[in-house]
Amino acid sequence: MESHNNLRTLYKIGGVTALLQLTTVVGLIVISFTMGPRPTGVQEFFDLYQQNKLVGLVQDDFTSLLLIVLYMGTYPALFYALRRVNFAWATLATLFTFVAVAICASTQASFSLMHLSDLYAAASTEAQRALYLAAGEAVLASDMWNSSGAYLSGILLQGGGVIISLVMLRSKQFSKVTVISGLLGNGLDLVQHLLHPFAPSISASLQMVMGPFYLVWFPMLARDLFRFKEDL
Repeated sequence: MESHNNLRTLYKIGGVTALLQLTTVVGLIVISFTMGPRPTGVQEFFDLYQQNKLVGLVQDDFTSLLLIVLYMGTYPALFYALRRVNFAWATLATLFTFVAVAICASTQASFSLMHLSDLYAAASTEAQRALYLAAGEAVLASDMWNSSGAYLSGILLQGGGVIISLVMLRSKQFSKVTVISGLLGNGLDLVQHLLHPFAPSISASLQMVMGPFYLVWFPMLARDLFRFKEDL
């Protein structure tokens, strides 16, 4: 009985987390339409953080980090649900995802830029301001969107999503809609991520296509995981 209660809790956490991820995706869409694109230059970031730190965090894609970190709640439940379908591939997908989350969390630059913005505002000479601008450029070059670690983490994260969706394909307990939306959302996301440094215009087009599949995948994941909970 205690084991069943633990499993119900695991599936409940997975389902709730998937719904939170859906909410975060919707939030990202709203942010992009209401606040515009993420700043690209260090001076823009510094000005943004000086105007409003909370708005700066939101527009600096801290919400995207939240979306990624929430995979720590969905994947344990998915692994346990799929462990008997294909233990090796379910394990690999989960490990890929956890490593990607760790890389993203360690390279997200919001608080570093916020700190440098305060130093820049307090600087009394042009030489000091130039120094903080240069430091900001270095931070941006090594953040979760531009560094080699970021490129690898994207491959691992979306690769893990493709693998877990393929494992779901062999399970009769996950909806076909869940499987197809997961394969298409994560698959297109993986392709656009691979192309982004070399063909950004194609990557941008794929980003618009892949988004709706995530809007289907997360609620379907939640539904399936809640159903696992009820079937115990």
